[in-house]
Amino acid sequence: MNIDIITGFPKMLEGPLNDSMIRKAQRKGKVDIILHDLRDYADDRHKTIDDYPYGGGAGMVLKIEPIIRCLDAIFAEKSIENAELILPSPRGRTFKQDEAKRLSLKNHLVFLCGHYKGIDERIYSFYPFKEISIGDYILSAGEIAALAIVDSVVRLLPGVLKDIDSAFTDSFEDGLLDAPYYTRPDEFRNEKVPDVLLSGNHGKIEEWRRRQREEVTKERRPDLYKKYIN
Repeated sequence: MNIDIITGFPKMLEGPLNDSMIRKAQRKGKVDIILHDLRDYADDRHKTIDDYPYGGGAGMVLKIEPIIRCLDAIFAEKSIENAELILPSPRGRTFKQDEAKRLSLKNHLVFLCGHYKGIDERIYSFYPFKEISIGDYILSAGEIAALAIVDSVVRLLPGVLKDIDSAFTDSFEDGLLDAPYYTRPDEFRNEKVPDVLLSGNHGKIEEWRRRQREEVTKERRPDLYKKYIN
């Protein structure tokens, strides 16, 4: 997979993209991630990437020119037909695990990270961006949302997780949240691991985990539980 990320603040991404699972994926050659500094495509000596909005109002808006120059440069070397263009935005459809799985099957993802008040709306006249929201709240930078989406997608690529079965038992994979887990020691400050998990009876363990998943989902996410039982 190839991932291009357009950002005015590349340092926000450099650390996280070079650590943990994403770093392993890049080292294994499963994904190639390129950061494009939007300021490199500004045409004034101050490297300006934002301006005041027409019509007035608070906040600044990312300018159209440097964004288009950057995109033109990306697609001068890569085919847009094979790319999915993503703009993290509170106006987008809520990002869910099914979307992460769909994106993991793509060969090329391009992220445009918003900042300030937003992005010049004319971007959609030039490139087919799809808006995706990671939740009903506002972040200071689209880089944070883009990183969350990239992480959720990259971990699903074949060969990235050491044990792919662990992904199949994650929360949301079948409509339920995940069960609680425990590890050694089996007793800590008088708190014991449930006996069933120490029994060695895999049938009983699976049944216990299923019940736990249903109970946790019913308590914490009744909306998910309603869909599950229906």
